[in-house]
Amino acid sequence: MQRIEIGRFEVYLLEDARFRLDGGAMFGIVPRAVWESKSPPDEQNRIPLTIRPMLVRADDRWVLVETGMDAKPGEKHRRIYAIEGAGALLGQLAELGLRPEDVDLVVNTHLHFDHAGLNTVSRDGKIVPLFTNARYVVQKQELYDATHTHERNRASYLAENVEPVLEAGLFEEVEGEVELVPGLRLVPLPGHTLGQQGVVLESEDAVLVYTADLLPTLAHAPLPYIMAYDLYPVTTLEVRKRLYPEWHERGAWLVTPHDPAHPLGKLTLGDRGWKAEPVALPGG
Repeated sequence: MQRIEIGRFEVYLLEDARFRLDGGAMFGIVPRAVWESKSPPDEQNRIPLTIRPMLVRADDRWVLVETGMDAKPGEKHRRIYAIEGAGALLGQLAELGLRPEDVDLVVNTHLHFDHAGLNTVSRDGKIVPLFTNARYVVQKQELYDATHTHERNRASYLAENVEPVLEAGLFEEVEGEVELVPGLRLVPLPGHTLGQQGVVLESEDAVLVYTADLLPTLAHAPLPYIMAYDLYPVTTLEVRKRLYPEWHERGAWLVTPHDPAHPLGKLTLGDRGWKAEPVALPGG
């Protein structure tokens, strides 16, 4: 866990679990000879990743972006993805003196199992929402897609992370750009899924962007480095081309959800196009 200050916001970069996904799928059309130096694969061609929830203290409210992973899917699931440390988020909240019921808002950038696993937990043989006093804020399109799955996305959306929250009436559906609290905005980032959203913090001329899977790691910043997991890769490309110049001009700090080594970065633009470089933590 690492703490930074973005203007008036206290931001905690958490780390819930380490896991692995196929390197070829993670880098799409980029040849292995290019990406393997950035992310060395194991004998099963899987590269190391993390899931990095972000906790924001906004005045008297706690906003949790992503809920990480959980052990609910079982041992086979754990082995396939080499998951280690699922559920560590709870211990990190406890280090801050927080219980799940102290969280006021949960932002699901999207509802894939590696981002929404602790939306729910298993208690007394029943799967129930974990953050019982929070509103779970998700784009309307994302919730629709998570509850109307098809062959291309079914493995990523697990009903156990979604349906209990829906049944409890804890989802708050939004459409488009929304300011949740002053200085904290949700922005649509379609491409990986149609309903994916990111989080932008703005305070005292400082800007921080939680990129969701528009930019899963800093190594993915070059425009062609788009995951095969993206359902709409050309949309991902268009969104990057639209937002990168703004983020670069404003000197935005970027928090990516899956970079295992670098919690924070900034965009750079050179003769060979866009890159993202790791940066030191400000005000921590």
